[in-house]
Amino acid sequence: MIRINLLGVERQKASKAVAFDVGQRVTLACSLIVVVAALLIGWWWWSLTEESARVDAEIVAAQQEAARLQSLLVEVRQFEARRGQLQQRVALIEQLRRGQSVPVQLLDHVSRSLPDMLWLTEMVQDGGALTISGRSTTLIALSDFVGSLGRSSLLLKPLEIVESRVEPVSPTGATSGRSVESITFKVKAQIAAPEAPADTPGAPAAAAVAGPGSAAAVTN
Repeated sequence: MIRINLLGVERQKASKAVAFDVGQRVTLACSLIVVVAALLIGWWWWSLTEESARVDAEIVAAQQEAARLQSLLVEVRQFEARRGQLQQRVALIEQLRRGQSVPVQLLDHVSRSLPDMLWLTEMVQDGGALTISGRSTTLIALSDFVGSLGRSSLLLKPLEIVESRVEPVSPTGATSGRSVESITFKVKAQIAAPEAPADTPGAPAAAAVAGPGSAAAVTN
């Protein structure tokens, strides 16, 4: 009688089936791991590429902004240099104004106060006293001149006309023999400065004051 052990065959088939199923699972798992790794690597590479492109764009923008700021910096430096020069000029002008002596200020005020038809022959400063001599063709011009002098804070009020006389003057080239009157005057005033300014070394002892048609000298 022949006996066949069917259980052993079934056990071998079952063990082969189980072994096959485990191998497939491992292979599938490995495949999934490889696919996931590839996807992760691809995503990482894509993100790096995008980041690199963004950084390059930012670098280009930064370079353009740096070039623009460089041009603005040059303009600012030029403006600062120009402002420094102007400040130096203003400071020099203010220094010159503060350094003006009383005679210089008096000369400026007297020259601005001269009306038409009046001219000066002499202006003398003796300490705090100022004496102005001149000629005029009308009393109105003399009155206007004294009034203009009195508006200055450099001179104390009132101003005094110490001398005024009328002198006949023959016109040059006149055929009728008629004479023209000329008023010779002398005005005296006190300078408002507390003390007489000292002479500046190297400064001229006399300065010219121009009037309509003639000139006068100022002596200290």
